Amino acid sequence: MKYVAAPWRRTYVQKALKMKKCVFCEALKQKNEADALILFRGQHNFIILNRFPYTTGHLMIAPYRHLAAFEKAPRPVVEEAVSLVQLVIRILKKCYKPHGLNIGLNLGHSAGAGVAGHFHIHVVPRWTGDANFMPVIGETRIFCEDLQTTYNRLKPYFDREQQKQEK
Repeated sequence: MKYVAAPWRRTYVQKALKMKKCVFCEALKQKNEADALILFRGQHNFIILNRFPYTTGHLMIAPYRHLAAFEKAPRPVVEEAVSLVQLVIRILKKCYKPHGLNIGLNLGHSAGAGVAGHFHIHVVPRWTGDANFMPVIGETRIFCEDLQTTYNRLKPYFDREQQKQEK
């Protein structure tokens, strides 16, 4: 059996545990969506870039309501969230052409949730060979672009989808 360490996440999880405010709720309060890294707003959920991504293009879908228990979320919230996962997959495949994707929920701190009080779905694009020795040995992540570049690259795709939904 192989074990994978992700030491770079320790800093984020420790910081999130100390935070008194929810990062998702705080992002929604920001006036500038680019600063908040919000790419798309649905009726019940929004899509946001992860500030501490595993890979370039790591996105999250979260409800507007501060909900910790996925199983207690109203059906329309869950249905739209799943629909937005499909949208994210289509856009990531067009924009970044990943070899695969990881999609998941971490419910609770012991399950790895950095923000346990507000459920969210991770969509992480993956490429063959994207995990190497640098994060484990050197505690360093290497990305092909910064967050603002990723945001600017993805935003037009999401804007087109937003316009389609508004018609």
